[in-house]
Amino acid sequence: MKLTHLPLLALLGFLLCTCGPAQTETKEEMTDDEMRAHADELAQKYLITDGHVDLPYRLKVKNFKLDKEYLGIPIQTDAGDFDYVRAKEGGLDAPFMSIYIPSGLQKEPGESPALADTLINMIKGIADAHPDKFRITYTPDEMIANFKAGIVSLPMGMENGSPIEDKIERVQEYKDKGISYITLTHAKDNLICDSSYDTTATHGGLSDFGIDVVKEMNRVGIMVDISHVSDSTFWQVVEMTDVPMIASHSSVRYFTPDFERNMNDEMITRLGEEGGVIQINFGSTFLDGELRSRQDSLRGIFMERLAAKDMMYGDEGTDEMQEAFEKEFPTLYSDLEMVADHIDRVVKLAGINHVGFGSDFDGVGDSLPTGLKDVSDFPNLIYTLLKRGYSDEDIEKICSGNVIRVWRAVEAAAAK
Repeated sequence: MKLTHLPLLALLGFLLCTCGPAQTETKEEMTDDEMRAHADELAQKYLITDGHVDLPYRLKVKNFKLDKEYLGIPIQTDAGDFDYVRAKEGGLDAPFMSIYIPSGLQKEPGESPALADTLINMIKGIADAHPDKFRITYTPDEMIANFKAGIVSLPMGMENGSPIEDKIERVQEYKDKGISYITLTHAKDNLICDSSYDTTATHGGLSDFGIDVVKEMNRVGIMVDISHVSDSTFWQVVEMTDVPMIASHSSVRYFTPDFERNMNDEMITRLGEEGGVIQINFGSTFLDGELRSRQDSLRGIFMERLAAKDMMYGDEGTDEMQEAFEKEFPTLYSDLEMVADHIDRVVKLAGINHVGFGSDFDGVGDSLPTGLKDVSDFPNLIYTLLKRGYSDEDIEKICSGNVIRVWRAVEAAAAK
């Protein structure tokens, strides 16, 4: 019998009977075990990108050398928060390698660019040594192709624009070396702009040179990262740039009222209006203002104890004092629910298209929240979001879709 000969209602009934249910099981109908299994499935199904992983500097501090003795460090290790095995387990496909430049180096000309080149070459060396596992990644399309091939992408972002020094041509040079975003500053004001951690307000936001740097980043196709900058710097950048920006590893100031390093509601709203993305930092003190106040208070108590013994941090014997102090005052951690609270807040303010992951793994020390202790734990966060009613489509956007959109927009603007 031909389907075209059936009356319309009969045809619909026939199709429903032969094609099965019109939709799959809803999340409300899933058991907890089924939802956890679905989270694991989505972690492997969707490309996951993390805006900020501090592996390069961790390896540098550990005197990493690219020889036979050290080749296994980024593959499988008990140290730190990232390695290949745990990344594959958690579904992390594209961690942006942070080329972190300490602010203290900018005092001496040449120190910052020298470290930047060292870290860039280290990551390229790891990729060259393990071409079946890692690949340096320059574009979002390369990242997607690597994902399909089962290769972990290693895009790079420079944390602190100080290696540019006063030479505008270095913006293009770092683009050519594989830098896909630049965090304009870090813990201190630099030649580009003021820092959220600094109180000197050297430029009142962007310097004149900083304005030129942002324009040049737009021209060559490097994403502008406004994590770490002062509020005045953010507002000046957002007014002058015509392409979306990222906050590669920042959280929501609503939950940490006295912490300028995070973004306030007005800034997040405007970032969304401009098409940008805030990638949530997982550090406990970025997530919970009460924990941050406690840590600040304990830090003061510890420094008072050092002063009472006429000691300074780093002196002989301070390690033992710190170990005893930490036993007396155990570290408290935030949790997955708080990370989800930050994501909820961004979605409420700016929409689902403007939030992502920016863990700061290997950069926030022993302060990661319960359930998100390393890169293998992304399924736990996806499960938490599923429980809150986020759709599979929402999850895909948060995992990578939003960042890919911004990266492509920056590329497209540069191509013009």
